Amino acid sequence: MLARLERLEQENRQLRQEVNSLKGAAPIASAPAPLAVPSTDAEPAATPIHNVEAPTPENDRARASLELNSGLFVSRASDVSYRMLDPTTHTSRKPLMLLDARRKGDLRDGGVYLGGAITALANYQETNRNSKFGYLMRHPTSANQIGETASEAVLHTAQLSVTANVTPWITAYAELLYDPEQSFGAGTITAVSRNQVQLRKGYVMFGDLEESPYYAAIGKMEAPFGLMDTVSPFTASTVWHAFGGLAWGALAGYSKDGLNIALEAVQGGSQFRSLATSVEGTNVPSRLNNFVADANYTFDLGGEGRDLMAGASYVHGSAYCHGFPVVHFNPCVDDNPAYAVYGQLHYDRWTANAEFAKTLEEWPGTFNPTPPLNQFAASKVSSWGVGARYAAELAGQEVHLSTEFSTYVAGPKGSPWRRQDQLVFGLAAFPATHVKLFSEVVLVEGYVPLNFLSGGNLGPGVSWSEADGKTQVLLVGANVAF
Repeated sequence: MLARLERLEQENRQLRQEVNSLKGAAPIASAPAPLAVPSTDAEPAATPIHNVEAPTPENDRARASLELNSGLFVSRASDVSYRMLDPTTHTSRKPLMLLDARRKGDLRDGGVYLGGAITALANYQETNRNSKFGYLMRHPTSANQIGETASEAVLHTAQLSVTANVTPWITAYAELLYDPEQSFGAGTITAVSRNQVQLRKGYVMFGDLEESPYYAAIGKMEAPFGLMDTVSPFTASTVWHAFGGLAWGALAGYSKDGLNIALEAVQGGSQFRSLATSVEGTNVPSRLNNFVADANYTFDLGGEGRDLMAGASYVHGSAYCHGFPVVHFNPCVDDNPAYAVYGQLHYDRWTANAEFAKTLEEWPGTFNPTPPLNQFAASKVSSWGVGARYAAELAGQEVHLSTEFSTYVAGPKGSPWRRQDQLVFGLAAFPATHVKLFSEVVLVEGYVPLNFLSGGNLGPGVSWSEADGKTQVLLVGANVAF
């Protein structure tokens, strides 16, 4: 440490001598530099946070030395921000995506990057059941939609991210999220409790894919379970709604030559999304007693943009472990594992997804013990989806056309909570690589909200799920990253 300090002092003395000599050779004005100057995405520029000499041919060398020695600069990389904050792609593999961006040189070593994304939305919805809208991109309760029609012009999400490439082997990432439409806060979307900003994700990663295929991360992150992607421009697949996990944990991974393996030790108790195990009969997250494993391999089909990824996942404790009546974050009756198999095809302008996930045990809460609903036995939970997207070119811009079907099955045949199906037709245009303008038509059959899906909130023997519920949605929106 003493040797390092002496070396730094010597470098500073030499630097001051250079600057003083240049000042004597040519008088120049001094001006404070801004805290951050946005640069181009292709080559982010460094901006030191201190006063430096105005640029002239005489002091360029001294100024460059100051920048390199200060190490204090903030940049942007809009394309990387778009990919990291986009909830439709690489949904369960964002940490690996970030490391891959560093490997490809999209992010430089030693830099701090600020990014963000905003999604604005306008929609019109109809339902055949009063105040029961089955569209899952906002919480489907009467606190959000009243009557048989609903319309909105809202800010669906706003995100901010910070990426710090501390060393070639250490990366810190944090992501803030504002999402009143999907917040678990009480009240309507104008209630203060639902208009909060949260740390959605945050972790420290260790790894350099240029040097080693191994990496690790600790923090709050997506569980590496399943694919969880969608070909739709905005609406998430039902599989993600059913099994997409978010939790505290410690992740270890391997990525090389098309093979990706991820193992995560997950905090027990009830986690943020779709993960839960019992801790001494409680939901207190005080023990690392849950885990997720995933492996996939990408086959090269010959030619640029032609590949097929196939994979499988396992989770020890899914969220389908609660007893009757079902309520978010209640303690588990018993742990309920789940598995997933998935595939993703890229072939020239085509992208296709397929995924299936299912619990290994019945979900205790799907059995309502009161007549007449006690005729329906407890059921395992499954979800699957298929979709395809075509990337066309129109007037010099990339345009995506997509169709996706996905479903959630939570009860036996004949039960009100049997299933909820979702069909999405999407259209998206990209005026810039980090800007998406989109429109969707969404058709939903069935109304099966997770809380109280088999009853318990409306009186004995009654469920508010509706097997014959139907919802139609027309929406337009914009997703802008920076």
